[in-house]
Amino acid sequence: MKKRFSALCLILGLLAALCAVGPGSASLGGSVDSVEKDRRSLAAVRGAGTVGEGYEVKEMHNPAAAVREYISPSGVVFGIAWNGPVRPDLAQLLGAYAEEYEGALRRTPRQPGRPYLKVQANGLVVEQWGHVRGLHGRAYVANLVPKGVSVDAIK
Repeated sequence: MKKRFSALCLILGLLAALCAVGPGSASLGGSVDSVEKDRRSLAAVRGAGTVGEGYEVKEMHNPAAAVREYISPSGVVFGIAWNGPVRPDLAQLLGAYAEEYEGALRRTPRQPGRPYLKVQANGLVVEQWGHVRGLHGRAYVANLVPKGVSVDAIK
């Protein structure tokens, strides 16, 4: 009986640990499948998707922000943009690039009073601007942007 109870506790503990980690996130640099994971993680509803020349945009909204994920013809998320009263969870949206961003953010000098911040590291670019209740930003990986697509399209 004790062995069954111990085994059950071990299984439940492993399940709890997996749930605590949350949904897998590829997001920036990940496949188009990561967009749905981001939407669920951000508790957002799908918005209108659009197609640009050489890319597709998947949009999602929640009360705090609108997020757009830019997808290349090969199905890779190469850029993300957001706007709203609150900045979305960048760790979720940046996926594998989140740690790189955090490190670069710590090394980036701040300019008090400037509503614009640009953080760069190894091809990753994260820009944020705006003011209280009007925050905007975008992130992209330069070498993932499809040929012929300008980074200015990420907005």
